[in-house]
Amino acid sequence: MKNDMRLLTVLGPTASGKTRLAVALANKINGAVISADSRQVFRGMDIGTGKDLDEYGSVPNYLIDIKEAGEEYHVAAFREDFLCALDQVNASGKVPVLCGGTGLYIQAALQGLPYAQVPIDPELRRSLETKDKDELLSEFREQPSEYSPLADTSTRKRLIRAIEISRYLRQNEFQAVKSPASDPFLSDPLIIGIRLPVEIRRARITERLHQRLGAGLLDEVRSLLARGVPAEKLLFYGLEYKFAVQHLQGELSYPEMVNRLNTAIHQFAKRQMTFFRKLEKDGLAINWIDGTLPVEQQVEAGMAIIQTIR
Repeated sequence: MKNDMRLLTVLGPTASGKTRLAVALANKINGAVISADSRQVFRGMDIGTGKDLDEYGSVPNYLIDIKEAGEEYHVAAFREDFLCALDQVNASGKVPVLCGGTGLYIQAALQGLPYAQVPIDPELRRSLETKDKDELLSEFREQPSEYSPLADTSTRKRLIRAIEISRYLRQNEFQAVKSPASDPFLSDPLIIGIRLPVEIRRARITERLHQRLGAGLLDEVRSLLARGVPAEKLLFYGLEYKFAVQHLQGELSYPEMVNRLNTAIHQFAKRQMTFFRKLEKDGLAINWIDGTLPVEQQVEAGMAIIQTIR
């Protein structure tokens, strides 16, 4: 039996409790959760990504543990996988619930691939043509942007395009043009966001970091390295994996790792909220819920929003 409700999206910054809310709402509306997390797609990256499959209980989940750590995965691949997962959820008669904090993945799911609109820069391309892949990769890493963690850098051609997009984003105010939705479930998505006061968000992030370290984050990174995942890949994945590798390689002491990682996660959460505000400017309406409320009240608020369109 096909459901009669359009796609529900639950988003929020790291440590906001978005997965818990998404699962609780999915239980209420006969839903299945489609993850929009750029690192939870990888098997073996559990503690550092906050992956807890037990949290889903009986709620079906999609796009978690679909790739081996170290494999290439990028936003275009996610878009394809998301559409396949959406078809499967719809066919099962359940309500699709997209959940995550990777802004580009959420944007790709709801609006297509906006960075395809970034114009070609012929002069830049000419200057890059003589460089080999290692030189291009070095230049790409020297120009980080919101697009960097999700870029496909598997070939010289794709690296040049990734540099082109990153440089454009650093130099220009970019506003995506909404792509026509090919699926009726995407034409008018219902989005619920979790918002926290900055000081509470920061406290949660710091507390969670120490929990992850106590749960064996460094051992997880050691295991990934022992399995043959290149250190360069873990550095590229950023945050917990980047700083853990730097500590294990002797570049950072343990206190330095903790302090720098804590700061980096705070900065990441701030960038997430900036990206969500940009989504609103691009025409996506986000219904914000107070993340300081007890989870039961968050679920009630979410259900009240859902009832307005059912």
